[in-house]
Amino acid sequence: MYLMRIGAVGAEKPAARVDEDSYVDLSDVIDDFDEAFFGSDRIKEVAALVDERAQRGETQLFFGKRIGAPIARPHQILCIGLNYSDHAAETGQAIPSEPILFTKSPNTLIGPDDDVRIPRGSTKPDWEVELGIVIGKRTSYLDSVEDAAGVIAGYCVVNDVSERAFQMERNGQWSKGKSAETFNPAGPWLVTPDEIPDVNNLGMWLDVSGTRRQTGSTSTMIFDPYFIVHHLSQFMVLEPGDLINTGTPPGVGMGLDPQIWLQPGDVMELGIDGLGSQRQHVLAPR
Repeated sequence: MYLMRIGAVGAEKPAARVDEDSYVDLSDVIDDFDEAFFGSDRIKEVAALVDERAQRGETQLFFGKRIGAPIARPHQILCIGLNYSDHAAETGQAIPSEPILFTKSPNTLIGPDDDVRIPRGSTKPDWEVELGIVIGKRTSYLDSVEDAAGVIAGYCVVNDVSERAFQMERNGQWSKGKSAETFNPAGPWLVTPDEIPDVNNLGMWLDVSGTRRQTGSTSTMIFDPYFIVHHLSQFMVLEPGDLINTGTPPGVGMGLDPQIWLQPGDVMELGIDGLGSQRQHVLAPR
């Protein structure tokens, strides 16, 4: 399934994509794609309902409608740094021996085509196309990496927008360079694992104002999604609906020579094979 949320900011309704142009509304049977939904294990029930409604022709068109983030605000957004060997090399940092963890404020979450706003005092805003993992069950102390597959609700495209001066030059933890408003576009949909032949072999790309900046593949991850979920479960409880950003391939502005930073008026376009694409306009600080 391709789960999505459609509607104005703060008034999104749960839905499911049927094809490239249409969706079925699920708001009469589901409150939202949130912790309660993912924790209830209703995925199979919803899949059957989507098929029934699609067959009856109970579909609507996307055209002219805002697509929100595919999940409601999560309990937490967890992020893995330097998870692509070629990205670590471009930033001049060593390949980590285990996942580097930082957090991102949950209120950074926005829709895939919503505007991204540069924060006040920013001098080095940057882009990062990433694979997002959404947790489907309350999880801790998984026994094996293989067990992680059973607690993943699905995957989505994420843009882990970053402010490198805040992140690298202001002392302390990376989170303050990652947590400005609008810094986590996600979607357009949450794709359930059964729709993805191999999550460890998905092409990724990102353009800034028509220039290709990132080209990569999840096949070059240092730690794959299953390893990451198992690893994190050893340190904390993962809640249904939690989002994990899994790192970015090379081509970020910080790694270019000379370095390039986002500017007001730029347009970021990005996507991952099978998971859809995003488009964000970059706005000046408030």
